[in-house]
Amino acid sequence: MTTTPGRRSIAVTFDDVGVVVEDHLAAGFRLALVACHEDQPDFRIIYVLLRAADDSRVELVLHVPRDQPQIPSLARMDYSIGRFEREIRDLYGITPVGHPLPRRLVRHGHWPTGWYPMLRGASASPAFDDDIGSFPFLEVEGDGVYEIPVGPVHAGLIEPGHFRFSVVGETILRMKARLWFVHRGVERLFEGRRPEDGIAIAERISGDTAVGHSVAFAMAVEEAAGVEVSDEDRRVRALLLELERIHNHVADLGALANDVGYGLVQSHALRLRESLLRLNAASTGHRLLRDGVTVGGARLLSLPDPGTVGSLVAEATDLAALTLGNATVRDRFTGTSVLSTASASRLGVLGYVARASGIDADARRDHPFVDLGPGFAVVVEQDGDVLSRFRVRVRELEVSAAVVTSLVEGLAGSAGSGRRTQVEGRGAGLGLVEGWRGLITHRIELDGTGAVSRAKVVDPSFFNWPALPVALADTIVPDFPLTNKSFNQSYAGNDL
Repeated sequence: MTTTPGRRSIAVTFDDVGVVVEDHLAAGFRLALVACHEDQPDFRIIYVLLRAADDSRVELVLHVPRDQPQIPSLARMDYSIGRFEREIRDLYGITPVGHPLPRRLVRHGHWPTGWYPMLRGASASPAFDDDIGSFPFLEVEGDGVYEIPVGPVHAGLIEPGHFRFSVVGETILRMKARLWFVHRGVERLFEGRRPEDGIAIAERISGDTAVGHSVAFAMAVEEAAGVEVSDEDRRVRALLLELERIHNHVADLGALANDVGYGLVQSHALRLRESLLRLNAASTGHRLLRDGVTVGGARLLSLPDPGTVGSLVAEATDLAALTLGNATVRDRFTGTSVLSTASASRLGVLGYVARASGIDADARRDHPFVDLGPGFAVVVEQDGDVLSRFRVRVRELEVSAAVVTSLVEGLAGSAGSGRRTQVEGRGAGLGLVEGWRGLITHRIELDGTGAVSRAKVVDPSFFNWPALPVALADTIVPDFPLTNKSFNQSYAGNDL
């Protein structure tokens, strides 16, 4: 076992990994990720656990022989671990022994048996099978029960996802989501690249979260290589994260109103978002805030004007008040698609979805990398419905505006160093960032030359997608678009 302040690495075996994980969960840790590494000659499984109370981070290391590619399933003690286990089986061919739901997760039915795309010897273009529809949906039977299939191709410009509803009248008894239609092999794309070249990939993992993923990637690389980042550059990164949070939350406020027919609010929200995107372009040269983060530093073309940001946020909060002042809209939001605190905790949800269900968690406080000033606070609502998820966004906009003001004042005219570090050596690092959807985790390993040998990426959507069907139980079919938007998970962030 190796130990540094707040960081531990513990070697575990097939027989004791379950006990060690269970002990840590009982001690207040939560799962951040499970990653597989293809070493020579065997495999290595990394379990990363976090504790918010003291920012502790623990890595459990399990070696798996190549001639017996099995791990014990821990799905019964933690739901999220079970999903990572299924992902590892689909991508590496390692079997989670005793898994309660052993069917495929990532690979669709037409992906060939015995082909595991993350293995280094896997062919890039396998021969796919003819059957493109074999996914076992649980059939709900009874008087008046019927099914409504939606997707994976949708009418709007959204990414593909298939949703199958079992319905009586208009009431949803069960909804099953099928994702992974756009699996791109993102983690494989990082391998062998210089970290400075990996920033561009990180920015494109999920297009609306360019800052969140690039900061998490850079932080993981910097920890692996022992690179120190100045307080000035950390402030610039935090500023970019808040700008990203603001423009996405504003867009969601308008889209939620639009999903109940209040199109006037959507029009004004899009107007405000356009102003925010232009502000982004003036700050970094890109409307979605790319090119501001580097390995070792950060750089803006110009600092955003806090007064402008505050004015746009004030208009957005006025729009939100107008939205909730409409009795019909408020009725559609209230009590719709409730995700209870117990369900949110059991499923391990993150970000505004968790905070709207009464879970007080935010990496900006729990795993901080810079002081955000006196205006920062964690926003929590208790009811877990669409209204709560709307309100969390509104209140977080106000917090973000205050944080932007504090950060700009702290920068005192500096726009960041723009430092670009050429990393060397071997090491492993973890990047934790509260993106606008929730906690983003990157774990990076560097080989002896400083190139990336393994990247594990976890977007909060991986944790949050399973909560959508739970919240939809007993919701009417016409409220599905509203509920889906209130969660607003990333397809691309999930379908790596």
